[in-house]
Amino acid sequence: MAGQGLPLHVATLLTGLLECLGFAGVLFGWPSLVFVFKNEDYFKELCGQDAGPIGNATGQADCKAQDERFSLIFTLGSFMNNFMTFPTGYIFDRFKTTVARLIAIFFYTTATLIIAFTSAGSAVLLFLAMPMLTIGGILFLITNLQIGNLFGQHRSTIITLYNGAFDSSSAVFLIIKLLYEKGISLRASFIFLSVCSTWHVARTFLLMPRGHIPYPLPPNYSYGLCSGNGTMKEEKKTTKHENRELQSKEVLSAKEETPGKGQKQEPCSFWSYALSRRFAWHLVWLSVIQLWHYLFIGTLNSLLTNMAGGDMARVSTYTNAFAFTQFGVLCAPWNGLLMDRLKQKYQKEARKTGSSTLAVALCSTVPSLALTSLLCLGFALCASVPVLPLQYLTFILQVISRSFLYGSNAAFLTIAFPSEHFGKLFGLVMALSAVVSLLQFPIFTLIKGPLQNDPFYVNVMFMLAILLTFVHPFLVHRECRTWKETPSAIA
Repeated sequence: MAGQGLPLHVATLLTGLLECLGFAGVLFGWPSLVFVFKNEDYFKELCGQDAGPIGNATGQADCKAQDERFSLIFTLGSFMNNFMTFPTGYIFDRFKTTVARLIAIFFYTTATLIIAFTSAGSAVLLFLAMPMLTIGGILFLITNLQIGNLFGQHRSTIITLYNGAFDSSSAVFLIIKLLYEKGISLRASFIFLSVCSTWHVARTFLLMPRGHIPYPLPPNYSYGLCSGNGTMKEEKKTTKHENRELQSKEVLSAKEETPGKGQKQEPCSFWSYALSRRFAWHLVWLSVIQLWHYLFIGTLNSLLTNMAGGDMARVSTYTNAFAFTQFGVLCAPWNGLLMDRLKQKYQKEARKTGSSTLAVALCSTVPSLALTSLLCLGFALCASVPVLPLQYLTFILQVISRSFLYGSNAAFLTIAFPSEHFGKLFGLVMALSAVVSLLQFPIFTLIKGPLQNDPFYVNVMFMLAILLTFVHPFLVHRECRTWKETPSAIA
C-alpha cells in the first residue's frame, strides 16, 4: 500500500485539482466571456439602430438591453450554481461517484458544444448552455471533495484547496478571451474543452472510486487502478468499516455530551435546526454577501464600460486584471489555517477550564465570520468609488472575500450543527441563498433604468446590508460567552 497507494493518491489529488481548476467553476469568469460575446455581436439586435459598432464607445455604453440579457444569463447560471447543490448532492449520495461523474461529463460536454456552435443568431442558446455548464461543474467539485479523505489529518486543507481551485477556474474564460484576441476562434476553444471530456472519462474509471471514499480511511483501502476486479467487494468492506467507526464515534460523543441535571436535551429533528435563530442568521449572512458578489461579477463589464467612458481597450485591460486576480486557490487555505489555529488555542483553554468541546469549536468560527463580513465591506466600499485604478484593489478584496465566504460557510455548518444533518442543511442554505441571488437581475434593471446607470444608491443599500451581517458573528460570540459562563445553558 505504501509503495503503490501513495503515488495513486497523489495522482488523484493533482488531477482532481487540475479538473477543478480548469473546468468546474468557469462561470465566475463571465466578464471575460461577455467581452468576447459582445465582439461577436451576441444580442446586438437588441441595441437598436442607433447603437454603433462594438468599438464605438457610445454604442457599447448605451446598449442597455444587451447588458440586461447578459446579466439575466449570469443570474440564471449563478442561481443554478447554488440551487443545484442539493439535488446534485443527493445524486452523489444515492448513485455514488461513477454515475455522478458521468452525469457531470454529459452536462459539461453538451454545454461546451452548444457554446461552440452558437452564433449571434442563436445566442439565446446560452440560456441553456450556461446552467448546464454550472451543473456539470458542481458535480465535478462534489465528487472531488471526497479526495480529502485519502489524506487523513490534512483532510481540511485538501478540501479548502479544492474549493479554491473551483473559484480559480474562472481564469479559463480569461484564457479564451486572450486566445480570441490572438485570432483563435471561440468555437475552437470550446471544442477543445469538449474534447477534454475524454480525459474526464478516463479519470473517472482509472483514478476515482466506483462508490465513496470513506472517512476515516480503513486499512488496505484500494480504488481505481489498484482495486481491479475487486472494487465492489472492497467498497462493501470499507462501507461496513465506516459504519462501525461512525457508530463508535456516536457512542463516544453521546457519553461526552450527555446533559447532566438541569440541562435540556437538544431536539434532534432536522427542522428544529433549520428553523433555529442560528441557522436563520447564517442564511442572512451568506445570502447578502453572496448576492453582492454575484451582482458585481454579473455587471462588471457594464460597470467598467461606464467608468472607462466606453474606451474598450481600457475595459479589456481591467477585465484581464479581474480574471488574473481570481486565483482563489492561493487565498482559500488562509481561512482554514486561521480556524485550525484558533480551534487548537481554544481546545487548550477548554482542557484547563473544563469548557464544552462544542462551545470551543463554535468560538473558533467567530473571527472567520467577522473577517469575511469585514472583507466584503471593504470590497463594496472600493467598488462604489468610480475611480478605475482603485478597482485593482477591489478585485483583490473580492477574491479574498469570496474564498473566505464559502470556506466559512461549510466550516460553520459542520461545527454548529450535528453531522447527521450537515448534508441537508448545507443543501438548504445554498438553495435558499440561490433564491435570494435572483434579486441581482431586478437590481441590475433598476440601475440601468430609473437610476440611469448610477449605482450609488444600490451600493449604499448593499453596504448597510453588509453591516447587518456582523450581527451573525456577534450572536455566535454572545452564545459562546453564555456557554463559558453557564455550561448548563448549552442546548
